[in-house]
Amino acid sequence: MTELTQLGVILTDRGSKYAVTGARVTSRAEIDAVLAQLKQDRAYAKATHNTWAAVLPTGALKADDGESGAGMVILRMLERAGMQDHLVIVTRWYGGKKLGGDRFRRVQDSVRAYLDHLGVSHAG
Repeated sequence: MTELTQLGVILTDRGSKYAVTGARVTSRAEIDAVLAQLKQDRAYAKATHNTWAAVLPTGALKADDGESGAGMVILRMLERAGMQDHLVIVTRWYGGKKLGGDRFRRVQDSVRAYLDHLGVSHAG
């Protein structure tokens, strides 16, 4: 099992809750294994969105999981920070109110908190 770094719920906005998780990965198979491991926790399995991105030696991968555009936000931040071989997952539990463009700011805030936790410098 891959070791997950879970920061849990780090922020809320109009009822929506955001959590961030990450792990070292080097392949798509490892990404799938980490996602499966995370979703063993029922709270994460029932989340509205588990968006993610990773920069691997074979290229960049991302998934929005229904939160259109969120995977690209995570990917851009990982690329700017020079984070390779690392998966970052931003989990959202929808709180009943649409956030519009603020949802991207919450994704950025989540990734920023994760990078700060690791001591990785990041732009923006």
